[in-house]
Amino acid sequence: MSFPNSPLGERRNLRRNLRRNLRRNLRRNLRRNLRSLEMQLFILSVFLALGLAVPPQEKRVHHQRDLSDHAHDDAHGYQYDHEAFLGKEEAKTFDQLTPEESKARLGKIVERIDTDKDGLVSHTELHHWIKHRQRRYIEENVDKHWKEYDQNKDGKISWIEYKNTTYGTYLDDESEELEDRESYKAMHARDQRRFKMADKDGDGIATREEFTAFLHPEEFDYMQGVVVQETMEDIDKNGDGKVNLEEYIGDMFTPEEGESEPEWVTTERKHFSEYRDMNKDGFLDTDEVAQWILPRDVDHTDNEAKHLIHETDKNNDDKISKAEILDNWNMFVGSQATNYGEDLTRKHDEL
Repeated sequence: MSFPNSPLGERRNLRRNLRRNLRRNLRRNLRRNLRSLEMQLFILSVFLALGLAVPPQEKRVHHQRDLSDHAHDDAHGYQYDHEAFLGKEEAKTFDQLTPEESKARLGKIVERIDTDKDGLVSHTELHHWIKHRQRRYIEENVDKHWKEYDQNKDGKISWIEYKNTTYGTYLDDESEELEDRESYKAMHARDQRRFKMADKDGDGIATREEFTAFLHPEEFDYMQGVVVQETMEDIDKNGDGKVNLEEYIGDMFTPEEGESEPEWVTTERKHFSEYRDMNKDGFLDTDEVAQWILPRDVDHTDNEAKHLIHETDKNNDDKISKAEILDNWNMFVGSQATNYGEDLTRKHDEL
């Protein structure tokens, strides 16, 4: 028996807090791409209801490459556009600037985007810029985790290093509750499977490219199998290896007590039977889930470049000038006047 203020009690409280944080962080990383699109699905369904013959491809995407965790809904703000244009971390930095500082820095960015120096930003130039910003975000994310997991500083990360850093002694700690130990074991097995898939040569050690594939499997074609498998496991609540209608809807929408089902959910039910369930057996199998979440014909970067040009090109020449961009500066970047309350997480590095 231990008491709350005893050393043993303190250790158990600390262990419990660490356990909660571990579970929260792991699940957040594994589920982020699924949950971040819930509102986006709603917005896109409105357009679908207006008469499109097939559902927008973006509605199928769970793990597919996206540019922001925010809903793409300009009626309620431009945070999606900010993160797509600047990268997720740099967008936070701009949110701390005054409007004057933000516009000044945007002007310098425009000069960099205009690679042919004709005074105009074309779709191709904007597309290349957004791609560059997204690659930089991934590289910085890998850098951050690399320093944490490469314990022996040999320029590689072994499965043992990752396992020890992530799980420590939790897997074998008999003092932990059985339910928690089983949860850790399930997460451990899932991580190990993904690590093995990313580890192309099967030597149990991840190079930088392999570790990038582990952290961002949606970016690599050879990782698509594990992306689909993880999605199936997340959505298939009864474990029968298929996704039924209620599991499909339940992944997108959980009603509050007394809340009626919104129209977009009704539309999604229709999409399930008409478009997702291609063999009409009442379920989504692995192949159908793959075609839903990893469509080949969706390019978020291309769509965002077209969107930004469409919204700011006043003379309809399919290019945008520096003046047109600065006239709509708050669509491209944030400031103290338009921020969303996010904390500044790092010092600004010049773009």
